[in-house]
Amino acid sequence: MASDTLTSSARTDAEISGLDALEIAGRDKEVSRGARIWAATWPKLAALAIAIAAWQFVVWTGWKPPYSLPGPLEVGRELMTQAQGPQLWEGIATTLRRAAVGYVFSVAVGLLLGLAVARSTVLRAAIGSMITALQTMPSIAWFPLAILLFELSEKAIFFVVVLGAAPSIANGVISGVDYVPPLLLRAGRNLGARGLNLYRYVIAPAALPAIVAGLKQGWAFSWRSLMAGELLVVGISQTSLGAQLTYSRELSDSPWLLSTMIVILVVGLVVDAAFGAADKAIRRRWGVLDQAGQ
Repeated sequence: MASDTLTSSARTDAEISGLDALEIAGRDKEVSRGARIWAATWPKLAALAIAIAAWQFVVWTGWKPPYSLPGPLEVGRELMTQAQGPQLWEGIATTLRRAAVGYVFSVAVGLLLGLAVARSTVLRAAIGSMITALQTMPSIAWFPLAILLFELSEKAIFFVVVLGAAPSIANGVISGVDYVPPLLLRAGRNLGARGLNLYRYVIAPAALPAIVAGLKQGWAFSWRSLMAGELLVVGISQTSLGAQLTYSRELSDSPWLLSTMIVILVVGLVVDAAFGAADKAIRRRWGVLDQAGQ
């Protein structure tokens, strides 16, 4: 009997030792922060190199004359020249200011509208489908109305940015609330959460991934709406990235036009990286992020 107990104890110790060994082995496989950064960076650099090589190959084929489609080196030199002057930075500042103001207001409208529709069955039946219809409507279609209402002004751009972004954010909130597991709602009510406390402590955390996805999509809609607005509303005094695109097209300055497009793309990538970091933080908080893949 004693021997069986000793054998069982030894087997248990061996199993525990095996689990410890697996855990230690997993820790040994953890890579440094620099290696993780490089692992996340090199695919982007490779994609950039492939895109530049393809661009240069198209230029070498002579498909379009150099004055119409310049090569990467010429555009790069133009971008460096623009970066040394104030016009590019003033345009970036103006565009980012408009984007920030329009997006913040869109977030406020979208969150409030989404929560109201998610809570009220009457509102859902009345305007739920309308929100989706507004989201699918092209932003450029709003500009004739915006110009009629506000003329060629900042208000016209602001109007279209909000109409482009708010429905996407509202739909994200509605989807997030709809997919909260009923078990969590029952558990929250059993613990005494009612009304706003139920939304604050149960529904909002559970719906957060969908809300962040809606915020990211809303930013994409607002950024595209803003660029379309700045291309059309160029009569106002302040310069912007969209206005610089229009000026470069009218002057047939292809290097300037392409360098401005690159700046717009870089701004979009930076904002997307910020949303990606927020999404990763949420997934880490929820425990659905593979620690080895961070």
